[in-house]
Amino acid sequence: MESYRSAVSDSLIRALDQSAPFIDDPAATDSWREFLAPARTLAASGKRTRALLIAAGHEAFGGSGHPVHAGTAAELYQLSALVHDDVIDESHTRRGKPATHRAFAATHRNLAMTGDADIFGVKAAILLGDFLLSLAALEIDRAEAASPGAHARARQLFHEMTAETAYGQYLDLRAETSALTDDLNTALNDALLVLRHKSARYSVELPLMIGGALAGASPAGIDALSAVGRPLGIAFQLRDDELGIFGSPEQTGKPAGGDIREGKHTVLLALVREMATAADRAVIDAALGCDLSEDGVEQVRQIVRSSGAFEAHEKMIRDYEERALAAAAQLPEAPMLRAAMSSLEERRF
Repeated sequence: MESYRSAVSDSLIRALDQSAPFIDDPAATDSWREFLAPARTLAASGKRTRALLIAAGHEAFGGSGHPVHAGTAAELYQLSALVHDDVIDESHTRRGKPATHRAFAATHRNLAMTGDADIFGVKAAILLGDFLLSLAALEIDRAEAASPGAHARARQLFHEMTAETAYGQYLDLRAETSALTDDLNTALNDALLVLRHKSARYSVELPLMIGGALAGASPAGIDALSAVGRPLGIAFQLRDDELGIFGSPEQTGKPAGGDIREGKHTVLLALVREMATAADRAVIDAALGCDLSEDGVEQVRQIVRSSGAFEAHEKMIRDYEERALAAAAQLPEAPMLRAAMSSLEERRF
């Protein structure tokens, strides 16, 4: 896993370094470096989880060699998604550094450009995110595959993944700007819909399926990987939602209580609003979308725990993890898949 992770990291930097064959004027060099700088900052960190899951799906169905180009495509797409996500959420930081649009705004100020620095930063970040998506598409075209048919199927899954995630982002945006509902089933269903289409599918399920497709897995084999990846992806994102409230800035790269500050309508929020007292529910509702103090974040955390919502959420995660483990038991022996699953399950705050 570590050698593959390193190979993908090297390939990712190389893809950025070689991404501009159209730059043939020395006068453009400085602006090109300026454009890519935030992407290089993002690329320098990250666990390469999606690349590892592609390799795991590939290994599970006897793929030869390592799918480095496919892993690089997944990581380039991840960078694109992070850039756009931070614009949408108006995030200030990502992985402990200024979010891309904030970095571009700082560049605007440092170069004494005219106009509004923050507006420039948002526009530039959208362009960089689009550029990284284009690079990801080029990289999946270079992916190693068992046959032309296997490559075509993997490419189709990859492009379906990027399209679906855009829709998931819209669902998330729509949820944040919709009124809260006191009907638990509706709230849970809406939150799970966002979670599945925005994060769970592209974070876990589809990378596994892409890896299997590259190895030449049959449709039934790809479905078997989906049966592992879907519940595992949901569990992964549910855990991430816990980190969004309980995680430290060192763990998340964002301020404490980020999901509450951003007004995210998560499964955990639906549970706490259902299980908390009326007074505590009012506190939670008032906190959503607000720039909370440390004391305000801690008050929210205490309500989440004391209401029983945290334990109910943990049980939901365990249930999804057990479904994934049962489905994985039906697959051929795949050490990398088992290791990747263990890594995802161990994420704690």
